[in-house]
Amino acid sequence: MCKALPSLRSSGKAMTAHKPSAHSGRIFKSDLLEALTRTHIAIPLTLFWTAGAASLWYSIARLDIMWGIALLLFVGGTIFFTLLEYLMHRYLYHIPATTPWRERFRYVVHGVHHDHPRDKRRLAQPPITSVLLAIILLSLFRLIMGDFGFAFCGGVLFGYSSYLAIHYATHMLKPPKNFLGILWKNHNLHHYVNDEGAFGVSSPLWDHVFGTMPADPKRKAAERAHLL
Repeated sequence: MCKALPSLRSSGKAMTAHKPSAHSGRIFKSDLLEALTRTHIAIPLTLFWTAGAASLWYSIARLDIMWGIALLLFVGGTIFFTLLEYLMHRYLYHIPATTPWRERFRYVVHGVHHDHPRDKRRLAQPPITSVLLAIILLSLFRLIMGDFGFAFCGGVLFGYSSYLAIHYATHMLKPPKNFLGILWKNHNLHHYVNDEGAFGVSSPLWDHVFGTMPADPKRKAAERAHLL
């Protein structure tokens, strides 16, 4: 096993860095449970992009919400998702492994991805889990926002599917030679430099807000050379 990378938190264990692997091993003994841990990326992308667009349409066409307000709620939901993504990645997926149960939980929900970052069938949550979470979120937004919750939740679902597409691309495709390349760079910092930072995948915004963006090793080396 490789040596653990430096942690930004004082408690728990940091995940370890491994060489990329295209296939990961089993998590569960049960064939049914094991099958539920894998999915083709096209399934959640189609499901949640469609659900997001349908929620926006329903808000305008059926609930008679003005299109400008519905669109504003939709965009707000998309931005809200980037914060939700950051918080879940930082505090749930990287929960300090202070007990055997926590260590097992962290490995099942996220650690296996760090061990096998190029396993394309484990680059997204299984649909059965994500659909359940989507229903819970929609119910919560409707309870808080009434009919406005449909458009807002549609933005959250659109943000989630966009996050999945970006996450898949950063692991399976070469980085583009444009401004989007920063997303590849940041996610590589998370996987291969310091897994206790760079938690934002679809946006680096919240890492900068909360001070969890690791320093770029190339920049640090250049600064040392300049000082010398």
